[in-house]
Amino acid sequence: MNGPSGRILELLSLLQNGQTWQGAALAAQLGTSPRTLRRDIDRLRNLGYPVRAARGPRGSYRLVAGRAMPPLLLSDDEAIATVVGLRYAALAQIAGASGAAEAALRKLEQVLPSRLRHRMTAVSASTVAISRAAQSLDLGILQLLATSAHGHQHVRFTYTSREGQRSERRAEPYRQVLLGRWWYLLGWDRDREDWRTFRVDRITDLTVPGTTFAPRQLPPDGAVSFVHNSARFPLSQGQGIVRFAAPLALISERLMAEAGTLEAIDDDTCRYITAPDSWEWLAITLAMVAVPYVIEGPPELLSCSRQLADRIARAAKG
Repeated sequence: MNGPSGRILELLSLLQNGQTWQGAALAAQLGTSPRTLRRDIDRLRNLGYPVRAARGPRGSYRLVAGRAMPPLLLSDDEAIATVVGLRYAALAQIAGASGAAEAALRKLEQVLPSRLRHRMTAVSASTVAISRAAQSLDLGILQLLATSAHGHQHVRFTYTSREGQRSERRAEPYRQVLLGRWWYLLGWDRDREDWRTFRVDRITDLTVPGTTFAPRQLPPDGAVSFVHNSARFPLSQGQGIVRFAAPLALISERLMAEAGTLEAIDDDTCRYITAPDSWEWLAITLAMVAVPYVIEGPPELLSCSRQLADRIARAAKG
């Protein structure tokens, strides 16, 4: 880049990778003198970029977090990746997140160069996404659980079970996991003295009393595996078992099976085992696979499937 403005932009791009730069190496990278480098650093500071300097024979520079968020320099790929991520966030049913994501997208669209605006338009025009979240989440709860887990702080909240029963819970928060359509919290239940998985959308009245805990060793297979197994086979829920008259490869293309297991019986049949939050939702999902199947249990799934079949038959007659 030529000229002071181009040099400062290149300097900012180098500093934004998080690296601590020796003064001499940074000046050499920019093809300038240490004195000119110091002036450019001062210009960045005047623009609001907090650049920390370490003095001495081997003085160094590093961009640190400030009180406000200054403009960022993104590469072409970073800009498109940011757009894609913001579009997903805008689709998510998280209270407070959708509006912020849409606002950020509008700001990006205003400053993107024409070559990137064309790529962004192409991505938007050729992509259709549907949020799989079934219930709006509170962004404040997600953030508070995250900061509490990071700071090893106890939390208290009201939790509503699948059956609609409310209870007061005291927990040590560890991880938040997005699995299928739901966000889950992995925590140590202080009253039950065991690991528990909590659906985040069922958490209300969350408070942080201010006490801290010494972090425990996570379950042997890790947070994701524990949450996945808990979602597949909850302690208070029966298992839905279905046998499909089709190969595993075909069913795996048509059935989103994050919250269950899909295994081959032989070359022509496979079995799906899951513990859903709603038997009616599972009955509808199975019918949408559009492959012959047999329900092996439990009675709740059989009953919901019969009701669904009767409702569809009566609607078709009308």
